[in-house]
Amino acid sequence: MGYRKLGRPTDQRKAMLRGLVTALLQHGSIVTTVTRAKEVQSIAEKLIAAAVKEADNFTTKQATVSRVKVDGKGKPITTVVKSKNGREYRVREREITTELVRVDNPSRLAARRKAIAWIYQPKDEEGNKINVVNKLFDEIAVQYKGKSGGYTRIYKLDARRGDGSVMAKLELI
Repeated sequence: MGYRKLGRPTDQRKAMLRGLVTALLQHGSIVTTVTRAKEVQSIAEKLIAAAVKEADNFTTKQATVSRVKVDGKGKPITTVVKSKNGREYRVREREITTELVRVDNPSRLAARRKAIAWIYQPKDEEGNKINVVNKLFDEIAVQYKGKSGGYTRIYKLDARRGDGSVMAKLELI
């Protein structure tokens, strides 16, 4: 048996499911047809279970970080430098600091890569990328820590007006 084909070719079906899984994890709930909701629920449950299992599987270490210096307004500080042949160019000033950096253990890294394979990287209203994988591992996994399964719920809604397809709301519990 395996999975539903949802009346689409493989590439379209995977793209649709990836979009729905991303929307579910980003917003917490989606409204779609019942059959699509069941497929998305299966995928999302597996991703959340992997994230919950690997929730605390990381270490921290001191690392040197090079960062661009910024002024009070948040703009980078630049200086003008002359090259050997007399040309002038601008160089951004950098500061080097040491910070505690989180390093994923191999099994957590594998789980993150599995999640990246199913989750798109959407953009917000300003065009900035939203990292849903970080949200999955840092917020959602911590929320469900200690729970084994049953991370999502499907509510059946009324039929869609255009074609009469039964709709459902899929949400994170």
